[in-house]
Amino acid sequence: MSCCKNNGISIGTEEQYEALISAIDELKDRRSSLMRIMQRAQEIYGCLTLEIQNVIARETGRALEEIYGIATFYSMFTLTPRGKHSVSVCMGTACYVKGAGAVLARLKELLALEEGQETTADGLFTLTECRCIGTCGLAPVMVVDGEVYGRMTPDAVEGILQKYRDKEAEQK
Repeated sequence: MSCCKNNGISIGTEEQYEALISAIDELKDRRSSLMRIMQRAQEIYGCLTLEIQNVIARETGRALEEIYGIATFYSMFTLTPRGKHSVSVCMGTACYVKGAGAVLARLKELLALEEGQETTADGLFTLTECRCIGTCGLAPVMVVDGEVYGRMTPDAVEGILQKYRDKEAEQK
């Protein structure tokens, strides 16, 4: 697969670019289509980089500032690539008091994430913090791809991450 260039800037494969242009062409004349175009772009690329936003702006005739404003306002959009597995640690009051900070620190250590970095270098995990998810009786809580792990300890983190790494190894 060759890289596709948009004004000299790489924005993925030729197939991804063609899929994006096709989605824009299909949707751009519909009322209130910009959000749907942006959702499709994120499905294709996994995120909405500035380069992708520029293509959307150019092809729809909308201002880049409008697209960027939407992309940064709605939490469903991400400007950076996300990992295959989403890991979130609840930092609500009950979880925090019961040790979520130590669980989060251990995750950052095991995933080799530096300050401000959310996604691992191998693209396997994205780590985020969330507020109360309503499982206070299980505090502290970690969620991986929607699966809730309660009464977490820093020592339990490694085994859970390994479970997802093993799944990936089996699929290769």
